[in-house]
Amino acid sequence: MGAGTTHPAGLDRRFRASLARFATGVTVVTFDGPDGRRGFTANSFVSVSLDPPLVLVSVARKARSHDELADRPFVVNVLGAEQEAVAMHFAGRPQLDPGWSDSPVGPRLDGALAHFACEPWAAYDGGDHTLFVGRVVDFDYRQGDLLGFCGGSFVTIPEPMLGIEHLM
Repeated sequence: MGAGTTHPAGLDRRFRASLARFATGVTVVTFDGPDGRRGFTANSFVSVSLDPPLVLVSVARKARSHDELADRPFVVNVLGAEQEAVAMHFAGRPQLDPGWSDSPVGPRLDGALAHFACEPWAAYDGGDHTLFVGRVVDFDYRQGDLLGFCGGSFVTIPEPMLGIEHLM
């Protein structure tokens, strides 16, 4: 830890500020809940395995969708740069009536840059979050710039930066 982090409030603030230095993509996780189609914005999404194809989303235990997501199929929708309003809508600031399509396991958002339809695989304790791992049963993508998040703001990650996965 760096200098000046001597009390819990300072540690929390500094930890969050340190995490904000890492740019992420923006996703909306969608699923069929007990009261219909549901979704929430998340930037804590990672690939876990290629064989079998597994992905992980980290969901705060305090989130309204947390308990509803347990043991349910879900779709991770990776947002394009032009979909900031979609991200805000599912972050609790309704701004639009999103378009929906069906996937083999549940609802997905129209126009997403990529989507990963998942069957539940496992859930792990992640402190104040639960790590939900899904087995990908359907996926696809389109061309376009990525909606990113860094330093507490939305950013655009241009298409030329995407598609170089073979280099990593």
